[in-house]
Amino acid sequence: MPGGDVIIDLQSVQFGPAQTVLARHAGLTASVFRYHSGVAGLRIANELGHVAVLPFQGQQIWDTAFLGRRLTMRSMFDEPVPEVDFLQTYGGFFLHCGATAMGDPGLEDRHPVHGELPNARYQEAQLVIGNDESGAFMALTGSYQHRIAFGGHYVAAPSIKLHDKSSRVSAEMRIRNLRHTPMELMYLAHINFRPVEGAVLIDTVPADAAHIRVRSALPPPLVPSPAYLRLVGRLEKDPTAHKAIDPSLAIDPELVLSLDPLADESGWAHAMHRLPDGAADFVSYRPDQLDHCLRWLCQTPSESALGLMLPATAEAEGRAAEMAKGNMRLLPPQGEFRCSLEFGALDAGEAAALRERIEAVIEGATKAA
Repeated sequence: MPGGDVIIDLQSVQFGPAQTVLARHAGLTASVFRYHSGVAGLRIANELGHVAVLPFQGQQIWDTAFLGRRLTMRSMFDEPVPEVDFLQTYGGFFLHCGATAMGDPGLEDRHPVHGELPNARYQEAQLVIGNDESGAFMALTGSYQHRIAFGGHYVAAPSIKLHDKSSRVSAEMRIRNLRHTPMELMYLAHINFRPVEGAVLIDTVPADAAHIRVRSALPPPLVPSPAYLRLVGRLEKDPTAHKAIDPSLAIDPELVLSLDPLADESGWAHAMHRLPDGAADFVSYRPDQLDHCLRWLCQTPSESALGLMLPATAEAEGRAAEMAKGNMRLLPPQGEFRCSLEFGALDAGEAAALRERIEAVIEGATKAA
């Protein structure tokens, strides 16, 4: 981040049961608090909404609301739990996944679901306050050092940034290999929106089976029901059928699709969850940084989630399967991986502008073909 920023080191003792304002800057406010479960929370807010982030647990965004509505998936967890296990505290809006493994472990794997990053215990956390080319901002950053004797040794340094008068969140992850030998790397950005009835999905993914592939084989121990098999069969014939949000449609277990988005002239791919009133949720990222993309949907009596666009370095079948596909990256000794993405909410005017950009990408690809 540019020089001249104010950096506040965060310590666990600062987080009490009552929400307390830590800093103000332009139209932004940062407040510290502690969930009833004991997990420390940092809320960064502006006039359009807020993000509630977990400085010491994965630096994930647990909850977010913008433009008068909550964006976060519906789950059985009303607050984070001080757990490392992915499924025992799963209900957050945005999680970093990886970095030595990612996805659902297969029979040959020993790694936890989505690796060690989602609930990693961060040794350092900072609130950064400053101004950049987009205006005043506040950001959470920090570092998690992962060390296994005779194994992996890396440091992860993410950031979550919110600007004044903006409902767009900028996220970044940097992972540096601290060993003097190459490091195997997997990463996925897991963004979980709350589906809205009547919404439609619009993206820079060509509408054909070559660019939208439905996962038919479920990871152990999941067993498909007849209704699930019918849904998968229908989507294999028409993969675009999933783009109309219907909350009455049961999606249990999860539905996973692999996408091949196209980038616009500036190198960014886009997807939006366009609501009936014209507003939208969105994700934008660079395929030259993250060359795989997943879409994840779940609709049960207890959960409702839309992983609109999950950019990644691999698909989600687990370490062994992805390595066999050639999807494992190697970081050279002392090398660094870096990616950036943007997500959040758009008002009707912003959504219309993004739709035009998306349609221009698809139109250009159609003409080129």
